[in-house]
Amino acid sequence: MSVATRHGYSYNFSWLGVPIIQNPEDIVIIQELLWSTRPDLVIETGIAHGGSLILSASILKLIGGEREVLGVDIDIRAHARSMLATHPLASSISTIEGDSVAPAVIEQVAQVCSKHERVFVILDSNHTREHVAAELSLYGEFVSVGSYLVVMDTVIKDLPPDALGDRPWSPENSPWTALTNFLQYDHRFAAAADVHDRLLATAAPGGYLIRVY
Repeated sequence: MSVATRHGYSYNFSWLGVPIIQNPEDIVIIQELLWSTRPDLVIETGIAHGGSLILSASILKLIGGEREVLGVDIDIRAHARSMLATHPLASSISTIEGDSVAPAVIEQVAQVCSKHERVFVILDSNHTREHVAAELSLYGEFVSVGSYLVVMDTVIKDLPPDALGDRPWSPENSPWTALTNFLQYDHRFAAAADVHDRLLATAAPGGYLIRVY
């Protein structure tokens, strides 16, 4: 993963024509979990090019019924907006532009969640400890029992600083540090051992959580 990150490995892949910026193993596991839990709403923080939203929307479309994907990002770029507006799965996707932990954004997310019974959440925006900790506390409330809360880029804890580039996060200031603290006080969630035991080249070691009650 250290070598792969230095060479931008996750930037080599797309989903239905859109760059996804995820590792293949995580793509496969996420579609497995979506298919098995059959959520009617997937919330993703961090949009980038939009490929991850398209992945979720495509699986929900195959499941059938009234299901949607909600993407939240502090800065939705013009190319992503254009793609999301014109892609064949556009009708299944909505977005909110703003800081994912801002009260006004959380209020909008809550309004969307109120229309759905089964919610699945993927956190993949700002990877600093403070931001991820806030996301875990806020978005964990939306996750349904038996569904998943996925924290991407916990692998940062295992990477040397020179693999991260000019980013505000580091092994000591990362999703992993936020996640380990979260699991100490919020016992509604547990690490999904059946998922983690099968993953090798993942950006989210230990980052797949299941809500148990």
